[in-house]
Amino acid sequence: MPDKPYEDVQIEGHLIDSLMMPHIMDQIMDLDGEFEMLTFEVGRMKDDPSHAVMRIFGRDAAHLDELLTAITEFGVVAVKPQDAVLEAADMDGVFPDRFYSTTNLSTFGRVAGDWIRVEHPEMDCGIRVHLEAGTAETVAMNDVRVGDLLVTGHKGIRVLPLERPRESQPFEFMASAVSSEKPKAQIVHEVAHILRQVKDQGRLTIAVVGPAVVHTGAAPSLARLIEAGYIGAVFGGNAVATHDIEANLYGTSLGINLKSGTPVPGGHEHHLRAINTVRRAGSIKAAVEQGVLTGGLMYTLVKTGTPFVLAGSIRDDGPLPEVTTDVMRAQREMRDYAQRAGACLMLSTMLHSIAVGNMLPASVRTVCADINPAVVTKLADRGSFQAIGIVTDVGLFVEQLADELEA
Repeated sequence: MPDKPYEDVQIEGHLIDSLMMPHIMDQIMDLDGEFEMLTFEVGRMKDDPSHAVMRIFGRDAAHLDELLTAITEFGVVAVKPQDAVLEAADMDGVFPDRFYSTTNLSTFGRVAGDWIRVEHPEMDCGIRVHLEAGTAETVAMNDVRVGDLLVTGHKGIRVLPLERPRESQPFEFMASAVSSEKPKAQIVHEVAHILRQVKDQGRLTIAVVGPAVVHTGAAPSLARLIEAGYIGAVFGGNAVATHDIEANLYGTSLGINLKSGTPVPGGHEHHLRAINTVRRAGSIKAAVEQGVLTGGLMYTLVKTGTPFVLAGSIRDDGPLPEVTTDVMRAQREMRDYAQRAGACLMLSTMLHSIAVGNMLPASVRTVCADINPAVVTKLADRGSFQAIGIVTDVGLFVEQLADELEA
């Protein structure tokens, strides 16, 4: 095929059992490209990496560039790599037209002949390079400033894909599609194992919490996890905090008595009255200090000093004083914790789970517990392919998890 433009690329790792090589081949063929395998050295032992060199052919230069861009995420790099192409931003909050769009995988950029690690892996960002410091980092579109040097195109980019672990790992038995037909006791045991590991490593486990945690009676169990030091940060919205405070002040959630499960006369007002009470106190923290709020999830967060981020939405009543109504500011606050996380529990909240999933590096072990299997499917569709789905009632799951960790 001498008349077609081509480029020689290489890849190293566990190419066969991690299915990287089939994925690369499929991607090329799906885009109507062609390839020739120049060398393929298979590791002799299970821990030995394999190494392959391929020649990728495109119809023209633009098609070849499309093919190379598509397979970059699988760890493919040019045999003769070039430095990353940098372009200065000419507007605040705007990437250059051909900006490199990041994945949530560990990424390296080649600058002045050296491969440098891109700090804070996150999907759907750009890569900002600091030439004098010799560093690179992901940057969200909204945080771009005029003059920032940003990577454009795929040249000089190397991505490290997640590979199948060499040893048995928790969740390996759950690697099939999302299903309600999973052994719940074993799942709880494995999740507890991960939370212990992350705590021992001194890293954060983030809990992303929806109001169903309060509605189902799971808030006290989640508070136990926080008190025991297994949860290092909590993300949610106005609703979860509001209904938790409503539960403490009135014994209801959405006007439903949490003990009897029956509606309470005038209960539909309780959440608004709870917000009003906290706003009069000045803040959730002030309500705790004044003895107005004496228990519950938010009380536990304040008393233990556990950080929380409450992101507002257009649906919010009030909202509570600690709710961040500037969504870009809330995103930045969450991003700071997400980049330090070792694990993340997503508990019955679809929109917040997807939002936080977009910020998490792929290496963060992510567990999504929801009664609706579509929530985990949506997470995977939006790039959080590392998320493990547990289809179950979140109230039972959190209670069993707290019991397991206490045991």
